[in-house]
Amino acid sequence: MPESLLRCQPPLILASASPRRADLLARAGVEFEQRPVDLDESRRGNERVECYVQRLAVAKAEAAWEPGRRSLGADTAVTVRGEVLGKPRDSADAKRMLRKLSDRPHRVLTGVAVFDGELRLSHLSETWVVFRGLTEEEIDEYVASGEPLDKAGAYAIQGAAGRFAEAVIGSYDNVVGLPIDDLDRPRE
Repeated sequence: MPESLLRCQPPLILASASPRRADLLARAGVEFEQRPVDLDESRRGNERVECYVQRLAVAKAEAAWEPGRRSLGADTAVTVRGEVLGKPRDSADAKRMLRKLSDRPHRVLTGVAVFDGELRLSHLSETWVVFRGLTEEEIDEYVASGEPLDKAGAYAIQGAAGRFAEAVIGSYDNVVGLPIDDLDRPRE
């Protein structure tokens, strides 16, 4: 019988410090051990964002792996009008990003990799999100909360920024940071 790549013994290794990814796995009932890795997450030259998030996901999964285990790596990026919005450097950068997202659609891309000594899965999930127009007061208030400062695109849809989203086309969990529905299926 095929098995899910996430539900395995011994427990999966999550190659991430993200509390959001850990929460998504826990809510899905997946046993895992969280083991963040330290990698250079810089984009290479004109690297396409799709290739960038997948490359980092594979590198994270490989870096956290140990024999006899499976490891899961993931990386998420937000793009708007061709610009990749990573994690903001500071409050001013977060405000700049939120102004770019205001009143327009953007893509959220998550690369995911499962590794067990061989690459078992390399997956790209894409979700479109449409933000309503944001006022400067809303942007200032949201950034002052501190929530956007460690998030790709400077927002957490599962948090206070959820009220900004008019539409989510695709996986909501992908926007949070891990497309559980895409991953937790039986595979050969």
